Amino acid sequence: MALNCWKLKSWKSKGRTVCAIALLSLAAGALVTARLAHINQVRADSNRVFEIHVYHTLPGKVPALESQFRDTTSKLLAKHDLKIVGYWVPEGTPAWDNTFIFLVAHSSLEEAKKNWDAMRADPDFQELIRKNSEQANKLVEKVDVTYMRPTDFSPMK
Repeated sequence: MALNCWKLKSWKSKGRTVCAIALLSLAAGALVTARLAHINQVRADSNRVFEIHVYHTLPGKVPALESQFRDTTSKLLAKHDLKIVGYWVPEGTPAWDNTFIFLVAHSSLEEAKKNWDAMRADPDFQELIRKNSEQANKLVEKVDVTYMRPTDFSPMK
């Protein structure tokens, strides 16, 4: 009986040791996996860029430009994987009355170039540009385009 009791205590002790090793291994594996996943995520986000377009329209042409984007341009942008974050018109700022703004998110600068090249080659986009370049249909005076990278403390990356 004493021998069986000793074997039982020895088995319990070994069982606890095995269990402790298993838990420790699981915890270490989870930490390593979480760390590696975070590194990969940071690397993936580090190439992301945003592109802001500021359209300066001819006086009173913002509503027409909004309509064009609503009805045509936004569909062409989506067709060519140009991911729009949003469209804006300034509110209550007279100096910006003739301004239309939109923001595009890209996974990388290379992806942006590839998608814009595809859009520029699209016959529907070429027709839209041709139509808008005619003096009677002209809406835009100039466009400012800026690529931006998010800062390390930016909520949007």
